[in-house]
Amino acid sequence: MKEKLYQSLIELSNGKTSSKILQLAVQSVASKKLIRSYSNLYEINLEEVSKSSEQFLSLHDFFTRHLKEDARPLDQQSNIFTSPVDAKIEAFGKIVDGMTFTVKNKPYSLMDLLGNETQAKRYENGQYIVFYLSPADYHRIHSPIDGHVKRQYVLGRKSYPVNQMGLTFGKKPLSHNYRMISEIEYNGEQTTAFIKVGATFVNSIELTNVTTTWKKGEEVGYFTFGSTVVMLFEENAVQFNERVVQGTMIKMGEAFATML
Repeated sequence: MKEKLYQSLIELSNGKTSSKILQLAVQSVASKKLIRSYSNLYEINLEEVSKSSEQFLSLHDFFTRHLKEDARPLDQQSNIFTSPVDAKIEAFGKIVDGMTFTVKNKPYSLMDLLGNETQAKRYENGQYIVFYLSPADYHRIHSPIDGHVKRQYVLGRKSYPVNQMGLTFGKKPLSHNYRMISEIEYNGEQTTAFIKVGATFVNSIELTNVTTTWKKGEEVGYFTFGSTVVMLFEENAVQFNERVVQGTMIKMGEAFATML
């Protein structure tokens, strides 16, 4: 009952008009007045932000803020995957029954997520990890590894919430939301799927690096609103480290997996 009610309410409010109003509101000059309250509400550390709150032009400008150059130390080891974002580790584990993984008791199909059987088969019996970015988090996206972008494509049209309620009661938002999928070839011939999922009614993924060569730690894009990153790994490709615990916060640049 709760699930059906939640889904009905979200559908009623998630339209082009409401999305446009939300975008205009946070991008307006008037929204600049909300930055200080927003920072206090979410306990954002302003000491690591690249400029003072008074220098931002709007709430959107602050939301997509840059950090100071030394704010996120990067694990430089070549065999290490580093977190592409500041986030909470929402879920992780083995892809079961060949092609399925579970988040908040909802099964997700690799075929639904990737939209292509050939691509889905690549990660059969592999591993997955889900990073959830709250409104408090730094929303720039960085490459998790040195690699070559073999393929990049977009699926989905609308974007529903990917917060706790969205993942629990929504219609499988990770595989139905607007999402940008980057397939990165690394270490010669292995591949990881780097899936950026839009959220909160706005298709909010912007690329800042459109080349096919990514260096670990470099910025490749940003989210405009709350969002999620899903990464898929081939079978026997990586081992998650001790930092990977459900519900734990991780910073961009911190190690989370080692190549096998």
